[in-house]
Parts: sequence; structure tokens; C-alpha cells
Amino acid sequence: MKKTICLNADIGELPGSNGRALDRAILDVVSRCSIACGGHAGDQASMAATVKAAYARGVLMGAHPSYPDREGFGRKPMAMSREDLSATLSQQVRVLAAITRERGASLSHLKPHGALYNTAAGDEGIARTIVDVTIQSRIPLLIGPPRSCLASAASDAGLDYLSEGFADRAYETSGALMPRSTTGAVLETDEERICQAVQIAATGKVSARTGETIDLPVRTICVHGDTPGALASALAIRDALNAAGIEIAAITP
Repeated sequence: MKKTICLNADIGELPGSNGRALDRAILDVVSRCSIACGGHAGDQASMAATVKAAYARGVLMGAHPSYPDREGFGRKPMAMSREDLSATLSQQVRVLAAITRERGASLSHLKPHGALYNTAAGDEGIARTIVDVTIQSRIPLLIGPPRSCLASAASDAGLDYLSEGFADRAYETSGALMPRSTTGAVLETDEERICQAVQIAATGKVSARTGETIDLPVRTICVHGDTPGALASALAIRDALNAAGIEIAAITP
């Protein structure tokens, strides 16, 4: 049976016409996208432009909310009550959902961004808050790391979950992403990103930074739109996956 993988991108995060042009090009490659909705990046104009571009290409759209941290791009954990976190995430999603409805579409998934994503992987309370927001927002699918508190919380709530790996991020032996503050946390060359994406898609494994091969059972792989060289990498990854006989499709559990 032919292998299938969902290729997704986090987009709507870069300012100006150059950022939007890059997003449009990446949307020609991926099958799902997660759109920044104001917490760490994005505004009404960028959301509307991204939704329009994704809809025109038939790419499934999702919300990409974060801690309310535009200055730090959502990459530092914030101490917030569950109530306050729920309120800010719900507000971010509502804005994007309204824009999506205007286009005659809907949000197909939610994927937390940055520090929120990483914190939810190991914090049951934050994971449950994200699951609750997803369900209350009537979004049918949550994307996040495999074998995590977020995955468990989704399962407990009966929410569909798509486990995710990254083409451009290095892994610890625990299966966690290396912190961005650590040298080597972001894979810099097309060759590294291609190798990792094909390894994950073909084998369900990844080489950790120690050289050890670890299990990484995922059904979607992310290419970050804000990573230097993102478009060239995305194109090369698509071609390498196709050459390996791996089909790119918007998988739904």
C-alpha cells in the first residue's frame, strides 16, 4: 500500500507583501496550513489574505493561536490562569473563524504555536485547556506532538488528533524538540530537512541529535513558513517524498 503523509505549514506570520508572496508559494506545496491569528503574529488583513489564498488552492485551513506575545513571537512560556489562557485562545480563534466563514469555508483543525505547543506537550492542565477551546470552537481536529499530554487530552475528550513531526527541527532522545535557544535546534540545509522529512514519513522514526534513532509515529510533517529557505526546502521535500513513493494528502483521522 502506498504511504501517505500530510504536509503542513505555519503561515500568515511574516509581514508585508513579501511575506504574503512566500505564503502563497508554500500553499502550492502543502495540504494543510495553520494560520497565525493575532497572538504571536497576524492581523485582520493578513488572515483575510491567507484564507483567500488557501481557499483558492484547496488547502485545508486551521487556527494557529498562541500565548498573547507578539513581542516574543510566542516563543516564551507565559504564566496565565487556565481561564485567561482559554479566553485569549478563544478570542484568537473567533477572529479567524469569522474571516474563514466569510469565504464560505471553515477551520478544519487547531494547532497551538511555539511555547504553547511545547508546554502543552508536558502540562496536562494546559493541554486540557487547548482541547476545550478546540471543542468549544467546533473545530474537529487538533494537531500536536505524538505521545504527549496534548494527545492524551484529545483522546480522553474524544477529539480527533493528528500527530505531527517537523522537517526543520532537531529532536532530543525523549522525542521532544530541541529548544530553539540550543545551537543546532533548527536544521539549516535543504539536505538535512529533506533527509529528516523522508525518514519520518517512510519509517516513523527520526535521528535524534545524539545520533540515536527514535520512534516518531506521526501522520503530518510541518515546514515552517518563517524558517530561512522555507520555500526551497518545501519544494525539495515535496519532490523527495514523491520520489520515495509517498503521497502528500490532507489526512483526516
